[in-house]
Amino acid sequence: MEVTVRKTKGYVRRDWLMSYLFLLPALGFFLLFVAYPMIKGVYISFFDYSLRNFNFIGFENYVSLIHNETFLKAMRNTLLLVVITVPIVIVFSLFVAVSIYKKKEFARSFYRGVFYLPAVSSVVSITVVWGWIYHPNYGILNYLGGLIGLEPVSWLGDQRTALLAIIAVLITTSVGQPIILYVASLGNIPTSYIEAAEIDRATPWQIFLKIIWPMLMPTNLYIIVITTINTFQCFALIQLLTSGGPVYSTTTVMYGVYEQAFVLGHFGSAAAMGVFLAIIIGIISLIQFKFFGSDVEY
Repeated sequence: MEVTVRKTKGYVRRDWLMSYLFLLPALGFFLLFVAYPMIKGVYISFFDYSLRNFNFIGFENYVSLIHNETFLKAMRNTLLLVVITVPIVIVFSLFVAVSIYKKKEFARSFYRGVFYLPAVSSVVSITVVWGWIYHPNYGILNYLGGLIGLEPVSWLGDQRTALLAIIAVLITTSVGQPIILYVASLGNIPTSYIEAAEIDRATPWQIFLKIIWPMLMPTNLYIIVITTINTFQCFALIQLLTSGGPVYSTTTVMYGVYEQAFVLGHFGSAAAMGVFLAIIIGIISLIQFKFFGSDVEY
């Protein structure tokens, strides 16, 4: 009996060792390129860190953010991006998924490929196309507007339209993955539930609210959280299309981090902005888990 127990412990120890050996490459990558930079960023945020200085200043970087009008404007722009983009992406993705799910397999696959194409395309190529669309002189958007008598608009050069133009681009690049996930989730809903509701003369709207929507809650939770985080981290579109202008009307916190660190050389302030953004994302994610994840089994 003792020999058997000893052999069993040996097998368990060997399996444990082999498991961690297989995890070692991914774990090493995570520790080196994710965990260490995060800890280092928090550490740097308490210093006046530039190419010439490295002085401990405590929470001064965080206090200065509260009184920095540019940062406050960037925070406002970021929140506007999230508040406008996330609901539109969720509603539009779900509408498209429900619409194409009822079609034949070939048509369903075609539409999924069309909507998913921007998600796998290069950000640079997408922004080049949209930059041409928004061009004030020969852009197709102003051309189509001119056909119906509208005056040309500087979409990316006007404070009133620049952020809305960024939001439009962000929506088109964000709906691909949610549509794919919603279509897959709709396929997991037992058809017997819907057929029973139809026999009981439930309307399509009642079927959606009472059957489809509750069974999509795990997918909703994932999509809402991921889309929110990705929107908070919007950077490439802004850098390539507007560079935060005009007059900081499209500057976001992520672009502010880049500008503070790599343009102005204030690494401590940039790290503080990054930590502040991470805290905001964490708080909002917890709220979303509390509100949308109450009926989700983890």
